[in-house]
Amino acid sequence: MANTTTAKKRQHLYEIDFMRIFFTLGVLFNHTVNQFTSAMTDGDAYYTVRSVRVMFHYTRMGFIFISGVVLTLTYFKKNDWSKFLKKRFGGSIWPYLSWNALLMILMILVGNPNYSLNSFGSRYFTIVMHGSSFYLYYMLLVMQLYLLFPVIVYIFQRFTNFHSLILSISFIIQLLTDFWVKFGMSQTDTSSWPYWFKAVSINIFAYQFYIFFGVYAWLYHEKVYAFLDKHIKKLVVLAISMAFGMIIYYRIWNQQYLQLDSDHALSLHQPYIVCYDIVMLSLIFWIGKKYAERQARGLPNWLQSLMDRAVKVSFGMYLNQTVGLLIVSTILHTLSLPNWLLVVLIPVGWLVVVLISFTLAWTCYKVPPFGFLIGRPNWHPFKNRSLPSIKNILISKE
Repeated sequence: MANTTTAKKRQHLYEIDFMRIFFTLGVLFNHTVNQFTSAMTDGDAYYTVRSVRVMFHYTRMGFIFISGVVLTLTYFKKNDWSKFLKKRFGGSIWPYLSWNALLMILMILVGNPNYSLNSFGSRYFTIVMHGSSFYLYYMLLVMQLYLLFPVIVYIFQRFTNFHSLILSISFIIQLLTDFWVKFGMSQTDTSSWPYWFKAVSINIFAYQFYIFFGVYAWLYHEKVYAFLDKHIKKLVVLAISMAFGMIIYYRIWNQQYLQLDSDHALSLHQPYIVCYDIVMLSLIFWIGKKYAERQARGLPNWLQSLMDRAVKVSFGMYLNQTVGLLIVSTILHTLSLPNWLLVVLIPVGWLVVVLISFTLAWTCYKVPPFGFLIGRPNWHPFKNRSLPSIKNILISKE
């Protein structure tokens, strides 16, 4: 039988808080680097930054993994799927629809030629259905994940004594899928295929292993952690080796030997990346457990307050990141800096994006009715609540 949590009252799991924040900051870092490379000219600095960036190419899979962990923790034993779907979709669909509309309006206001009022309706419908703008693709993935999750739970509950086999089969299917995407689809004319089949980046079945991995990791979290803790030195060496191996894989194998274009060379759907992701997600899971142990002994007040606030709005930071990225991109293209200086300024740009995203998300969290924009509703039209003063925006909610 799975090693599930049996406590009547579920304790707060700080390792999950850590992973949520870590993956959010990682996504913002990756997308910030994109803004800097788009402002660079061709040269050694440009290709070096693009090569190093592939080391951090596991954050999307990390989000799917942590979703599997959290959903298993919360819903594995409940089996009330109508309530589950209502709650999870209610917290996802409205932010997704709202941010697509708001960010389209922002693009029109700043004069982006790809957006206009005349084509607003058709353009909005396209980006909502495709998840193709504003880095909101994950929202389409997670809503598909919600539909698939009850089936995955059924599989684990139905085959109680075969959980390791289930995970192994899922891994093999993932490898075969990525082999097909890399070596099959790249040589196939997919122009007539339905969008959901050819755009594997938004097809949840192209990421199915990471859901199974998240479910398994939580069902057996004590055993998984004990195994990782026992072999942590080997895991760290492997993680570092595979991280640098990603550069060789991208620059030499994909670009020079296979002569893939940039999109295919950087695709997440590659056999090597599956193995790399497993190593990195395992390491981050271990670090999260260590953070939880440290948190239990007490953190400095300033750090505890920062983490508490960040975890409340991490989802919102992901949703609104385009605003900060747009500001940074505009500054970079206005200044026309040399490549070496752009490389040096990457951490600064990342911090600017993080601060802007956090401020916007915290504002939504504290000021009704905007909480729904970050999946944390703070006002209901049928409840008699007065709007708090905006001066309380930065006061922590107890």
